[in-house]
Amino acid sequence: MPHAKPKALHFGAGNIGRGFIGALLCKSGYHVVFSDVDKDLVAEMNKRNSYTIRILDNGRHTESVSGISAALPWSDDIICDLADPDTRIVTTAVGATVLQEIAPTIAKGLIARHQADAGPLNVIACENMVRQTELLSKYVHDHLPPDESAWVDRNIGFANCSVDRIVPPGEDDNDNPLDVYVEGFREWVVDQTALRAKIEPEVLGMQLTEDLWGYVERKLFSLNCGHAIIAYLGFLKGYRTIDRAVRDDEIRRITHAALHEGGAALVRKHGFHPSEHEEYITRIMDRYLNPNLRDDVFRVGRQPLRKLGKGDRLLGPLNMAKGYGLPYDNLAIGVAAAFLFRFKDDEQSMQLGKKVEDLGIERAVVDVTGLEQGSEEAKKVVDAYHALHARSTNH
Repeated sequence: MPHAKPKALHFGAGNIGRGFIGALLCKSGYHVVFSDVDKDLVAEMNKRNSYTIRILDNGRHTESVSGISAALPWSDDIICDLADPDTRIVTTAVGATVLQEIAPTIAKGLIARHQADAGPLNVIACENMVRQTELLSKYVHDHLPPDESAWVDRNIGFANCSVDRIVPPGEDDNDNPLDVYVEGFREWVVDQTALRAKIEPEVLGMQLTEDLWGYVERKLFSLNCGHAIIAYLGFLKGYRTIDRAVRDDEIRRITHAALHEGGAALVRKHGFHPSEHEEYITRIMDRYLNPNLRDDVFRVGRQPLRKLGKGDRLLGPLNMAKGYGLPYDNLAIGVAAAFLFRFKDDEQSMQLGKKVEDLGIERAVVDVTGLEQGSEEAKKVVDAYHALHARSTNH
């Protein structure tokens, strides 16, 4: 017998899953089945069937989320949900490294869906990375025989997306441990060209586009770029939270200038209207100032080696600006600050520190960033490193 509501299956019942993706699906009329490895969390969701989202804007308010259930990712229930024609959409918010772990279950479920003749389905991985759903699709196909793989290609839409919402750690004064804290701003942009079925009911807050890459780079090279720069510069000055760090005149000036440098390149590449992009930058800077988020610089700054990737949030806009012959001095400061970030609980920051110690900063910059030795951009990063190191309160 069909369910009263269409179903959505969401992998990952953490803060992003509950506070962003799963919540929007619930508001849009779906019964959301959360899948998570945390047995206690799964039990709590099935016991309560609802939770509250606390919006951390100036006029704090709440939203109620209901119509949920949960299951462990290796349970037969998940396979049945994937094979159920009432299941219209599958989403994830598990973290990039976990996509490979959930792929076998998704593959089994899609095979069961084919056998049940349950029709097409869309899968959208909502991880904070580039081409996240393409990566999930690859992992899933690794567990499919050729005939099933061909059916999946025809009937299952693996759509990349760009997601944007700051979800800080919760507070400990809640009666319901499922309650989650989020900022008011949210953006979820999905590649319409990759879908294999109409998303119905429509998902509130989901924007479909045929030009996803522009939105991906705009978010990564703006919000994530500025976030990282504030965290690294804030660390060097002894600040603990993003909102306190960005209130520092020098940090705010460098971050704002870096976003303008990257923004000029984004406007050139993707054709964003200059005044609209300026408004986007202004909105981002305002979001950083929100004291209710209590966004920790160590959380934001962790994994600096990944964030110093060639196409990631710091070097991506720097290389793009350089390619267009545009200034990138403040972006170079942000890159340099990442080389000075140390957090004993973050393996990558300690590895980066060891590399600088072993190779020296000039060779470490070239080795980590891929910038050409002796190039203008490498020299700018090294010079900024020495200037920051000399003034840092943490070194």
